[in-house]
Amino acid sequence: MINFLNLEYFLVAAEELNFTKAAKRLYISQQSLSNHISNMEKEFGIALFNRSMPLTLTYAGQILKERARQMLALREETYHEIADIKDFTKGQLTIGMSHTRGRRILPEILPLYKERFPGIELHLKEGNSTELDADLLHGDVDLIIGLLPFRVEDVETVPICEEEILLVVPDSVLERSYPGESERLRRQLAQSADLSLVKECPFLLIKPGNRIRTLADEMFAEAGITPKITLETENIETVLALSLKGMGITFYPKMFMSGQGDWKGQTGSFCHAGFYHLDSPKAHGVLGIGYHKGHYMSQATREFIQIAKATCS
Repeated sequence: MINFLNLEYFLVAAEELNFTKAAKRLYISQQSLSNHISNMEKEFGIALFNRSMPLTLTYAGQILKERARQMLALREETYHEIADIKDFTKGQLTIGMSHTRGRRILPEILPLYKERFPGIELHLKEGNSTELDADLLHGDVDLIIGLLPFRVEDVETVPICEEEILLVVPDSVLERSYPGESERLRRQLAQSADLSLVKECPFLLIKPGNRIRTLADEMFAEAGITPKITLETENIETVLALSLKGMGITFYPKMFMSGQGDWKGQTGSFCHAGFYHLDSPKAHGVLGIGYHKGHYMSQATREFIQIAKATCS
């Protein structure tokens, strides 16, 4: 009969392919780890590692590595499911989303959620869209919140509200890039924000891997232009701050403008910059929650989704 502890130790060793590093990661001695591995090899009657330099897995070891992940994941899901059935007084929920979107959405949801379910331990994992998709796939988060569609297999989605990406164009950038034409361009942008109107302007962009950058690149391709990128960064707030200081134009979600009291109207101004509605369909999307349909969905996750839908819709 397989011992789960042996299985856990084997999986770490298989991932590290170094007994010394694996033992440190497990906070046990190297000799203790070797004993656990030897016990498994005796149980199966076959070597799991080629003990050469560098250490490698045998074919049997490769098969067991994949099975070990599946069995340990199933064990974890079983414990969660039994705990849910037993009662809903304890549990945990890990949410994945960008830090900026979290600042806007979570204050609307989490206080209400915590009031209703005080025994649920909450965790937040922040990252860009690519990182969060991977976290959901590997079971590191229970759900993610972001722009649809999510680029990950086997994900179920729950739409919660509409989202729009605005084009941020500082007046000073327009004047430098199109001397004497800035007033005319502002009027045109207010009527129809076509990226071809600002193709000579410098751009400040989020680094690839972020959903907003993916949409921006798709809109550049649609417009048939190659942007002059002045700077790329992971932080969308940094991009906006630098744009408003006149370094370039950028893209910014309308949802994030909540609380920016000086932003005005349907197409407004803020710090001598215009926030314009892009005419591309790609700039108009839906914010949603994603969860892996192959993983057990806890009661804590179900309740969060219901509160998010009621709060954000």
